[in-house]
Amino acid sequence: MKIDDGQWQKLAPLLVGKQGDPGAKGRDNRLFIDAVLWIISNRSIWRSLPAEFGKWNTTYMRFRRWNECGIWRQLEQDMHGDLSLKAMFHEIVVYGDLQTGRIRQRVARRANKVIYNSALGKSEPERKRSSSLDESTSHWVGLVMRGVSV
Repeated sequence: MKIDDGQWQKLAPLLVGKQGDPGAKGRDNRLFIDAVLWIISNRSIWRSLPAEFGKWNTTYMRFRRWNECGIWRQLEQDMHGDLSLKAMFHEIVVYGDLQTGRIRQRVARRANKVIYNSALGKSEPERKRSSSLDESTSHWVGLVMRGVSV
């Protein structure tokens, strides 16, 4: 599943991270969206993303930031005139919701483990805890959304 040229013409002006936008710039928005569609259509893990799409971790982190900011959901809503694009973005939104659910489950399991271990008198070794919206994401959102009306 890839975006064709006609769909790209409709979509390109709506995306954040393009030239002329304040803040961070995306290297290639079309390649990024094609990478996300590849992951979804192949039901694959991020680490198996082909090298032609760039580094898998960079693509995943960008996907996650867009997901946390609601950009995928906004794009789905904006595609009311193109049913195939709307369907593509709906699949991305559903996938993003599953990813968010998995992250929340991991955070909850970790918190429950700490509570359980403290009840047993065991101390949890100090390590960095991830949250659903970390500081780097908040900073990125502020840069990208500055001056953008959504």
